[in-house]
Amino acid sequence: MIQVTVWNEYRHEKTDEEVQKMYPEGIHGQLANFIGEEFTVRTATLDEEEHGLTEEVLAETDVLLWWGHVAHDEVQDEIVNRVHQRVLEGMGLIVLHSGHFSKIFKKLMGTSCDLKWREDGKHCRIWNVNPSHPIVEGVGEMIELEQEEMYGEHFDIPAPDELVFVTWFPGGEVFRSGCTYRRGNGKVFYFQPGHETYPSYYNEQVQKVIKNAIRWCAPTENTYPTYGHYQAREDV
Repeated sequence: MIQVTVWNEYRHEKTDEEVQKMYPEGIHGQLANFIGEEFTVRTATLDEEEHGLTEEVLAETDVLLWWGHVAHDEVQDEIVNRVHQRVLEGMGLIVLHSGHFSKIFKKLMGTSCDLKWREDGKHCRIWNVNPSHPIVEGVGEMIELEQEEMYGEHFDIPAPDELVFVTWFPGGEVFRSGCTYRRGNGKVFYFQPGHETYPSYYNEQVQKVIKNAIRWCAPTENTYPTYGHYQAREDV
């Protein structure tokens, strides 16, 4: 069975009553609740030793989910480098919502990953623009959320390997809200919904996307390449 680790900085839930009410078990707890229906899941948070991402935990992780917002700078560079190496070796990574500004996503993208944003409590429509992709299987043509934070272009990321979702917001903005990348042997999926005071992670279609993305991001048996000095295979 696919082994999933859900990482959350777990700060809003400790200090904000509105977030506590929305996610009483923490955002990582709600993610783990529905992910655990189909996969083996564990959680890790920022304030744990080594942020809960020890070498042993990562070695046992097939797919890592990442949610962060106010404490990106507190993530130790040593841990970022550790996660980065595991992605290159084949571990899948799903970056959610404000995780776009995390150190690990910026390191993998090589850009600022900045964007426009507005928290106005309005609805959005997440359009499926890649209907044959495994990540959208069973999701349908569109996901409509009653409330979600506006993220708008320009989103400073490299052109996605595959664009899966584009979201429309009633203020007139659009956003590349579902993007896939391959880095080394690993696969990366960025998915925009997930503001901490809105119920996006209770939405069944959003849950379906995340479960599909876990399957898509899971490692294959492909051999990790050999790098560095290399002995000739033939005498020349």
